[in-house]
Amino acid sequence: MPKSRIRKKADYTPPPAKQTTAIKLNNRAWVAPVMLAMFLIGLAWIVVFYVTDGSLPIDSLDNWNIVVGFGFIAAGFGVSTQWK
Repeated sequence: MPKSRIRKKADYTPPPAKQTTAIKLNNRAWVAPVMLAMFLIGLAWIVVFYVTDGSLPIDSLDNWNIVVGFGFIAAGFGVSTQWK
């Protein structure tokens, strides 16, 4: 039985990529200071609330001052997701 001929094809080469002008945030030096600042502000907010028996930082918020402090801490964790 005769052998079939093997066809030689050129390997696939993808077309050259187009140059896109996407904005990249390569400089993420701002992330660590902002993250630490949020953590420290939240911690300080809660400590001041407990040390002053609830009269500071904002008297009208009462126990919601704790939520505000933890909100700052949560925002710090949110910012930390941008760290590479």
